[in-house]
Amino acid sequence: MDKSFIRYKAIDLAFLAVILAVFEAIASVAAKQWFPLQLFSLSPTITVVCIVMMRWGGWAAIHAVVGGLSYCIATGGEPKQFLVYCAGNCLALVALVFFKFYGKERVRGSFLMTAAFALTAFFGAIVGRWLISLCFDFDLLSIVDFFVADSLTLLFTVVVVLISRKPDGLFEDQKAYLIRTEDERKRRSEDELD
Repeated sequence: MDKSFIRYKAIDLAFLAVILAVFEAIASVAAKQWFPLQLFSLSPTITVVCIVMMRWGGWAAIHAVVGGLSYCIATGGEPKQFLVYCAGNCLALVALVFFKFYGKERVRGSFLMTAAFALTAFFGAIVGRWLISLCFDFDLLSIVDFFVADSLTLLFTVVVVLISRKPDGLFEDQKAYLIRTEDERKRRSEDELD
């Protein structure tokens, strides 16, 4: 693999992880300080995980963990919460099956497929958190708490992932994006020479 591509991938993954950590911390602290009695929270984690899955596949597990860490640190979470959120978020990667069965381009090109992909990632993360939480407190109905608390996140995730299809290259496999843009550059330069 080309070294410049590896460097591009590392920079992109790191940049998205830093953005996620900062915005997750801001959202978590704001919710804790300004709306302490609210049942609902808003998290950018699953949204970023969806975008990274499209761009880089399974590397999105890093961002699932980063989002969980940032949330737990910002809210002063207990050790078990770190495990619930960091490991539980990783089940969002179940949405990668969409790429296996339909391909990234078909998922990206279809409004309904993109929405289903984002919904699958969201529900995967919620179920993952719930399953891990069962190890600490066997309460089968606690899944309702996870869904209620993140209902705004569900809406945010679906809307932002759908919007992310519009900017060129944002919600696109990055290897395919780089090949496409290089081909477009070559065609433009050939047209200028003619």
